Amino acid sequence: MKIPSILVIAASLLTGIAHAQDSTAIKAINAGSFAQHIKQLASDAFEGRKPFTRGEDSTIQYLAAQFRKLGLQPGNGNSYFQEVPMVSISSKPAGDLVIKGSNGTVSLQYLDDYVAATRHVQPQVNLRNTELVFAGYGIVAAEYGWNDYKGLDVKGKTVIVMINDPGFSDSTLFKGHTMTYYGRWTYKFEEAARQGAAGVIIIHETAAASYPWKVVRSGWSNSKLYLQTSDNNLHRSIVEGWITQDAAKKIFQLAGVSPDIMTQARTKGFRPVDLHLQTSLVINNTIKTSTSHNVLGVLPGSSRPQECVVYSAHWDHFGIGEAVNGDSIYNGAVDNATGTAGLLELATAFTQLPQRPARSVLFLSVTGEEQGLLGSEYYASHPTFAPEKIVADINLDVLNTFGRTKDITIIGYGQSTLDEYAQRAAAKQRRVTVKEANPEGGWFFRSDHFNFAKKGIPGLYIGPGTNVIGHEAGWGQEQIATYNRLRYHSPADEFDPATWQLDGMVEDVRLLFDVGYHLSNENSFPQWKQGSEFKAYRK
Repeated sequence: MKIPSILVIAASLLTGIAHAQDSTAIKAINAGSFAQHIKQLASDAFEGRKPFTRGEDSTIQYLAAQFRKLGLQPGNGNSYFQEVPMVSISSKPAGDLVIKGSNGTVSLQYLDDYVAATRHVQPQVNLRNTELVFAGYGIVAAEYGWNDYKGLDVKGKTVIVMINDPGFSDSTLFKGHTMTYYGRWTYKFEEAARQGAAGVIIIHETAAASYPWKVVRSGWSNSKLYLQTSDNNLHRSIVEGWITQDAAKKIFQLAGVSPDIMTQARTKGFRPVDLHLQTSLVINNTIKTSTSHNVLGVLPGSSRPQECVVYSAHWDHFGIGEAVNGDSIYNGAVDNATGTAGLLELATAFTQLPQRPARSVLFLSVTGEEQGLLGSEYYASHPTFAPEKIVADINLDVLNTFGRTKDITIIGYGQSTLDEYAQRAAAKQRRVTVKEANPEGGWFFRSDHFNFAKKGIPGLYIGPGTNVIGHEAGWGQEQIATYNRLRYHSPADEFDPATWQLDGMVEDVRLLFDVGYHLSNENSFPQWKQGSEFKAYRK
């Protein structure tokens, strides 16, 4: 397909980067090559880029071929690939989720009312007549004086918890509207397992989760991937799942408890409630153990090659799944063919430099992000550079498709001095950096830089700006909201050359080039700021 001329950006696009030595390199990041990469990665031929499928094979071979073509060295010894051992579990509940009590029963339908799966690598798991307990947010956070499990023994029981953290409803608690990791669904499952719960069920709420039920439904209706563990994940709860708000209200009604209990759980000192109900669930599993792959290419540093700046982007999406309006291929054009294409654009730019940077630059395309940041978790635990020598991770995930903006969003603003690097780069483009509009969504914990942060390595993760040139205030935020509502994690996330405006994407990635270029030539390391929960890890 011929790329419409609207996608082609003149080489004279202002970037404000004044270094003569990188002027040729910066121009290598352009809309034409961007569009070609996205078109290929998001094509039906790549089948939605799910790990363990033909889509993975096509994707990783494409990326390795591009790295090889650019002259990057293999990033993992003599290979462009890092093997990531995973297990695929397709969990299918045997029927309705039936809740029993002295006043009757409630039957919840799979996908419409609930989703459930297991991490246990077993052909079948059985949740037998477990007692149900409502445990508020399911949080244990000593630094905030909060313990939803205080005085509660949930061993062998199923806990029902709410999404997000108390700050979502009360700005005086936790970090206010900025979600902490305690608000993430991944934390809820981890903590329930630590408490010994046999099952854990999260109550979905669109605003608190920052995505509608259909996102949960589509994500849980297909097989799920996990990293292989020595105990086959038996340390986790038997069943993990979600229920809708309406389903939760039916359960509370059956228990004779007011739905206001969810409001009461937001107050400090809330104590868990035994619902005097029981539930059972059988889940049958189809298991496949296999190996997925991270793809790594490295540009060795000229004088300090042992030190490294990482650019990361996840290549995976959801593959072929439940059909929506007759389309079953989850192409993942925005999420994350854009970021993967941006990684290739950055690699192209760095290889165009007349002189290699002092530090090495690693271009890391990871697998399994959509399944729980698995590829980056594996790399962070099996790095190809010593962790103390990794300067920073600059992460690309879901780039701007609606045009140039006067601002650029820093997700997790205030975490590290990488904020200032981004601010300086933005100023050269006559732009400003802003905080994310909805920090209650916990976006800082939802992409691959987070696994670097957990190792103490600062991460920069930007989002599209919202002050779009040529449009009224609020238009950019409306575009983001529309994408999240209609296309996020659905087959509708497809490349649309007729409507996408790639000049904003180009400008944003050029900004990231500027940040990485400076980091790769400095002697110092960026630092976590006071108050960051990751500051101690770097030490």
